[in-house]
Amino acid sequence: MERREFMRACALGAAAATLPGIAQGNVEPRMYGRARLTDANGAPLKSRGVPVNTNLIFHYPFAATPCFLLNLGKPVKASARLRTADEKTYQWPGGVGAQSSIVAYSAICSHRLTYPTRDISFISYRAEPTPTSRYARVIHCCSEHSQYDPAGGAKVLAGPAPQPLAAILLEHDRERDELWAVGTLGGEMFNDFFAKYEFRLAVEHGPAARRPVEGTCRVVELAQFCRQQVKC
Repeated sequence: MERREFMRACALGAAAATLPGIAQGNVEPRMYGRARLTDANGAPLKSRGVPVNTNLIFHYPFAATPCFLLNLGKPVKASARLRTADEKTYQWPGGVGAQSSIVAYSAICSHRLTYPTRDISFISYRAEPTPTSRYARVIHCCSEHSQYDPAGGAKVLAGPAPQPLAAILLEHDRERDELWAVGTLGGEMFNDFFAKYEFRLAVEHGPAARRPVEGTCRVVELAQFCRQQVKC
């Protein structure tokens, strides 16, 4: 197993800590259970098989916390320094996969914690501009029109969101072309998410809502996961 993408994330974090003025506020990667991404049939997901500009969703690092998996169709470089709502800084390491074009982020909006449910999703990736957005290739939350740049560490481009979406750290096994979720980077919203939606999550997931994900993560298209997507 080659872990160059993850090691690059750690190296970038260590490098950021040496820059003047940010050592005290640097955000370190948070490691969770290592989980291989699989397709809807349970087979290992190959990075070359991830469709371009398609909303894919999986749940990590907990059973009830949704994430976006996106193939942006071209290599994605490391971001500039990003800042959390509590003024801590970090640098996102960029895309992974055979073409370094695959990214993953928490699908919980950092403004009002809007997220995709089985019934409806107000947040998704948009490859083209819309009547309410001059930006293309963004993650757009229709609740309050927060928009994030998936090619820039999910930095905020517009709207009231106070910080980028938390990044999901991925490993790429180059020999097998497989993808693994291993942790997060940035401002997590999981505690607030569980507190706000405690009753709903208990109905949807029962006692498993906070169960840590390990082993595998099933990846499906958002259109298959969610009955209705709100377009704005």
